[in-house]
Amino acid sequence: MRTHDDRLAYIDQASFLSIRATGRQQLGQLVWLYEHPVDYDALRRFHRNYGHGLVGRRIERSALPFGRHRWVADVGTTRELEISAPRPREELNAWMDEQAELPIDPEHGPGWRVGVLPMTDGSTAVSAVLSHTLADGIGLLLTSAQAATGQINNFPYPARLARTRRRAVASDVAQTIRDLPEVGRTVVAAAKLAYKRRDELRGGDAPPPLATGADENVVVPTASAFVNADDWDARADSLGGNSYSLMAGFVSRLAIKMGRHRPDGAVSLLVAMSDRTEGDTRGNAVSLATVVVDPAPVAQDLSAVRAAMKKGLRDLKETPDETFALLPLNPFVPKKAVRRTAGVMFGDLPVSCSNVGPLDPAVNRPDGTDAEYLFLRPVDQGVTRHELERVGGHLVVAAGRLNGTMSIGVVGYKVGGTNTHAALRATVEQVLAEFGLTGTII
Repeated sequence: MRTHDDRLAYIDQASFLSIRATGRQQLGQLVWLYEHPVDYDALRRFHRNYGHGLVGRRIERSALPFGRHRWVADVGTTRELEISAPRPREELNAWMDEQAELPIDPEHGPGWRVGVLPMTDGSTAVSAVLSHTLADGIGLLLTSAQAATGQINNFPYPARLARTRRRAVASDVAQTIRDLPEVGRTVVAAAKLAYKRRDELRGGDAPPPLATGADENVVVPTASAFVNADDWDARADSLGGNSYSLMAGFVSRLAIKMGRHRPDGAVSLLVAMSDRTEGDTRGNAVSLATVVVDPAPVAQDLSAVRAAMKKGLRDLKETPDETFALLPLNPFVPKKAVRRTAGVMFGDLPVSCSNVGPLDPAVNRPDGTDAEYLFLRPVDQGVTRHELERVGGHLVVAAGRLNGTMSIGVVGYKVGGTNTHAALRATVEQVLAEFGLTGTII
């Protein structure tokens, strides 16, 4: 990829087109919980610093209906820091959900938001939310660390509407012509892949009956667990694994509880692997490894999970995901087709699992001091009950290690289950107990 190329990477264009076609948008949300008094001047500075780097931009559409969209500059912010009226501590989860439901738009803006909640017990929460099209999880963490330390980095993107209509059309036509050989190769690859996966494309069994009110937008339940990292490591070692295989084992047991497993009882984990490099302008610099786990023995023995993780990562390096090779076709795919194929790749009810490992300590210091808790929340906007029921539910887990604590964020919906924050917290607690672990669950 060219340095500071202002064209969207194909994966970012695919993300944006999916938003416009389905109305559903992936977000990244970090929430810091301070038990001690915060420095509001520092939080305002953190807010001012936030609109730079990967989030200091918006999408400007191509002048052609099938052209590559481009990034344009949208640096800084003219908005004041959003400070909510004080609320009881019991309303923290509701406020976090509300922050994630505020309008976010990578094209029209704002593409990100920072808000603060003072609570009546003296604690304070700080939330940062951004569009996953602008930046993936690592990008969110990087942006937050840079904002906390005052490290201002901007990419040299052009201003919005810097090109005249005539110039934009001419430039985008020329670019499309240059891209035609790659598109042609992709068409051939797509035909081969479609033949290989023809059974998936025809569809499998009929979807389960939809719940009453299935066309309503819903807020998918979330739960956050904070586990002592020494206890976590000791348990992983005693089971013949490591921190990463224990996380995979934990997620596989959680998947069983949430009904996200294959007919044979195995669980398909989509393990996100970052390949972000210095100065990388991609919003989503990530590859996905598929790891198939037998969840039955994992609470007693992690050796098989550890081997499966190694195999999945090795396979990803040797044979990249075929579907990524089809991304150059995205500008040519009509919205109707995007909507129709949105669930094609979810026949095995996969579970997204992202363990980013040790975090930069600066990530945890939006006011210059360490927050007592850092929540990792891989949430979505515009989710309908119909869609959740159609694809057999939803389960995404994100985790990281910070200041001697494993922070684990879970977002999940179980078809036919009790879908509340309290129910999901209870499920997370049960699964931790299967591994002999306890933690603070919020």
